[in-house]
Amino acid sequence: MTIYIIGAGAIGKALAICLTRHGKDVQLIRGRVDDGSSYSEMLRLKLKSGQELTANVKFNSMSNFTQFNGLVVLTNKSFGNKKLAEKLKSRATKTPIVILQNGLGIERPFMEHDFQEIYRCVLFATSQNISKNEVSYKPVAESPIGVVQQNSTVLETIVKEIDTPEFRFVAEKQIDKIIWKKAIANCVFNSICPLLDVDNGIFHRSAEVFSLAKRIIKECVLIAKKKGIALEAKEVEDQVISISKMSDGQFISTLQDIRNKRETEIDTLNFEVVRIAKQMNLETQVQETKLLGELVKIKSDLNR
Repeated sequence: MTIYIIGAGAIGKALAICLTRHGKDVQLIRGRVDDGSSYSEMLRLKLKSGQELTANVKFNSMSNFTQFNGLVVLTNKSFGNKKLAEKLKSRATKTPIVILQNGLGIERPFMEHDFQEIYRCVLFATSQNISKNEVSYKPVAESPIGVVQQNSTVLETIVKEIDTPEFRFVAEKQIDKIIWKKAIANCVFNSICPLLDVDNGIFHRSAEVFSLAKRIIKECVLIAKKKGIALEAKEVEDQVISISKMSDGQFISTLQDIRNKRETEIDTLNFEVVRIAKQMNLETQVQETKLLGELVKIKSDLNR
């Protein structure tokens, strides 16, 4: 089975290296550039243990494929999903799509275009580009994959195809709660860290900053419960502290995007929670979540 990884950022490269080293047929497709080029490059992955892995990874362009016969894994930025679904609708509607992005509602464009097999992965890992061909990678835990559209019998096969000892995945039948739990944690990391211009470790180092995080968590958990998600604030708080400790010194993707003058994914985090709250006439209950989202968006726009 050919594995097409769409999105050649730090996570895409890390996954491509691990899969290539384990004999998988991998095509790493750049999400923002489609110039028809096709080439191979030696990439290096630095693990948390200090170990370094290298692999000769095949890079390709979207326009070089009329059909995707295998497995499509999305590691691109979620704000590009609408355009990506348009591009893939004639090439991959019957191909399994695994969305390796965090956020709420990110699968909606693919559902609207009637993709038959859609899977969501909640990513529990951080990765950063060190140089053009070198990335660092820190796993926090196994990343669960669950069914959005299709059936659970295929799920185990999907997980087996992309699971490696270095980049672990696990099948999860109850993915909705995990999606919300991680999305709320990301509302915290992707708003507070960029605004303070600090690394992920700030929440276990500063009680004052963690106090702000808990207020955001409280607002978002309220909306999750109204959506029927059985989630408690303490669960998310514990996850934030755990991720903060495990990724101490790492910078969250939104901060990296702002520094590199790129668009951020704040629309699928803070603003998606606000959108859902508004649908239920609860917008007044997420004012701090909304404010931090607005400040991140302004900071991003000013920097670009």
